Amino acid sequence: MDWSKSKSIFIVVFLILDIFLYSLYLNRYTEAQKVEVLGEKTIETRLKDDNITYAILPNIETAPYLSGSVKHFTEDELPIEGNQEITIENDSKLIVILDEPVEIRDITDPTSYVDFLQTNIYESTSYTLWNIDEENQTTTFFQRINNQTIYYNNSGMLKLYWNSDHEVYKYEQTLLVDLKMFEEQETLLSPIQVIQVLYLKGLLKPDSHITQVKLGYSTLVQDNPQVFVPTWEIQVKTIDNQEEEFFANAIEGKIIDVKLDQAIVEEDGE
Repeated sequence: MDWSKSKSIFIVVFLILDIFLYSLYLNRYTEAQKVEVLGEKTIETRLKDDNITYAILPNIETAPYLSGSVKHFTEDELPIEGNQEITIENDSKLIVILDEPVEIRDITDPTSYVDFLQTNIYESTSYTLWNIDEENQTTTFFQRINNQTIYYNNSGMLKLYWNSDHEVYKYEQTLLVDLKMFEEQETLLSPIQVIQVLYLKGLLKPDSHITQVKLGYSTLVQDNPQVFVPTWEIQVKTIDNQEEEFFANAIEGKIIDVKLDQAIVEEDGE
């Protein structure tokens, strides 16, 4: 056998095989690139395709964790005037029934509550209006820090009860104290990144409008002291004028259920 000739044949065969494999690789790579290009759309484009619009988004890149403790009330320290029936439940919840109900000028106007809060509520400036429920005749305030709301925390809420004459006759109050920001600033996901998470999970309906995106805090650890994580609040109005609200951990991007301390984190893939 002519080894020199056989060697040349092997070289040619391997060269042809290499060319074939390289050609196959190029074809597959090209096809993959085509699929990627055809399927690749920015979140802005996808939202536009579904006619989902949004207001101006805030530009907040970092924020710290927050901690706070539950306030234990004593009757002696409450600057409440007038004849009222006061109950302190579990040392941390005030339940006050007014002997003489106080009229609210316009139950739907946030400014109408200012006088009542200043006159009757301990640390009244710690709260911000969250919801006016005309069906159940209640108005709910959440606690805040540095103009950022602490969402749905049972230990930092104020609820007013009013009658058919729009008079407040009762309220319940809890308060968080010793609120302190952690020293370390955490890098936050941007609002558009959180919107993308909502979109990919199918939570944003076509033809809806994202009316507001704000940064606040939600409960991460419920021990005392409690720990709160920076949280994006996303308010949405659907095409049929329904109001929807979503909350996302601003550091990890997970959608969370923050209502009344039911801080159930939606795990990836669920």
